[in-house]
Amino acid sequence: MAEGQVGHRRRITAGDGPATKNAGDAQPTCRARPPASGGLETGDVVRAIGMALAGVVSYWLMTTVLSRLVDRPSDLLGGMWAAIAAVFVFRETFPGSLRAGKDRLIATGISIAICLSYLSVFQFSIVGLAALLAIGAMTMALLDKRDGIITTEITTLVVMVVAAISPEHAWRQPLLRLVDTLIGGAVGIAFQRIVSTVHDRLRTHTVP
Repeated sequence: MAEGQVGHRRRITAGDGPATKNAGDAQPTCRARPPASGGLETGDVVRAIGMALAGVVSYWLMTTVLSRLVDRPSDLLGGMWAAIAAVFVFRETFPGSLRAGKDRLIATGISIAICLSYLSVFQFSIVGLAALLAIGAMTMALLDKRDGIITTEITTLVVMVVAAISPEHAWRQPLLRLVDTLIGGAVGIAFQRIVSTVHDRLRTHTVP
């Protein structure tokens, strides 16, 4: 009877051994490789070239057009501001660029409106600058455009500081920055459209 119990225990132990081993081996032995990080893809190169061209073309257009209307410093500032607008709206997708262009125009428009109203009556002052910054931020918040507050504030700072540097015809500065933004934004969106088309065609030809 004792030998039977011992044999029964041995059979149970022998049977449990492989089960325990299999439970430990239940983990997958072949793990999926994580996606590769870093490196340039064709789309990255095409977008980088498109963004560079958008900025350069915007700068060239404004320095060429404005050179006949304003002095050299305003000419260069207009080129810089247009290039910034072009780069700002140049997003990964065309719909994204359209949304960015709309947001940029709203934020810039608010700043231009309050700066033009101020400079049409007063000259630059620190108190006036502080008031315009506060009004711009609150206006964007009231419009539920809080993401554009920074753009509004930057535009206000640039317009007012340039007006302080060139107090003659200071009221023109907001209008000039509006023109810069419109041209730069349009160029940026146009180049993004071209880049998206080129990228889609390259991807179609490379995918079997």
